[in-house]
Amino acid sequence: MIIKLSLVIPCYNESKNLPLLLNRCKEIAEREDNIEFVIVDNGSTDDTSLVLDELALDLDYITRVKVETNQGYGHGILAGLRQATGELLGWSHADMQTDLADALKGLDLFRNTIEPEQLFVKGKRHGRPIADTFFTMGMSIFETFLLRRLMWDINAQPTIFHRKFFLIWDSPPNDFSLDLYAYFLAKKTKLVIKRFPVLFGKRAYGVSNWNINFASKYRFIKRTLVYSFSLHRKMK
Repeated sequence: MIIKLSLVIPCYNESKNLPLLLNRCKEIAEREDNIEFVIVDNGSTDDTSLVLDELALDLDYITRVKVETNQGYGHGILAGLRQATGELLGWSHADMQTDLADALKGLDLFRNTIEPEQLFVKGKRHGRPIADTFFTMGMSIFETFLLRRLMWDINAQPTIFHRKFFLIWDSPPNDFSLDLYAYFLAKKTKLVIKRFPVLFGKRAYGVSNWNINFASKYRFIKRTLVYSFSLHRKMK
């Protein structure tokens, strides 16, 4: 089955990672014709835009999207999804902590099913620091009990789904809760959920925008809890 995947990669101040990222995109595009990388400059304040101008201008497997002012991780992804051309849509991170080639494993799952419209695919991370693993376990248990559906490793990448699923989204969040929103909605609409293991490594350059210190984690938890309870209210 010939089916095209558009993989959105939001980039916020990722100028140092971009040469590595675009080189990996090139390697994957040489293996797979039916893939589009939607690179979103998500309101960066560094040289991300200039690096993209230099390295990605004439690459036919790259679609560039520019967000003038950063409005959140989810906002950048949504901007990319709206410009994507594939039958399948998805996203992953620009920090190279997971291999972009993992998306090809997800693509194979869609090609091997008779109902790709009913499938939702997501990675499942391993190899993370023990503290981060316990943090994820705690959040997963909380979300599972609150939303009454098994919600595990919610922020794992890549996330891939059919375009028809995206067309039913209603007011998705602009922050990191987008992962929760998409995963929960897939569960709620009874899509078939398939997970596969992905190795999670260290960033080549830069730092996480949320997992920097206790204060950043606290802000992340607070925003996630607020949004989680709003989802819980919508279920009633």
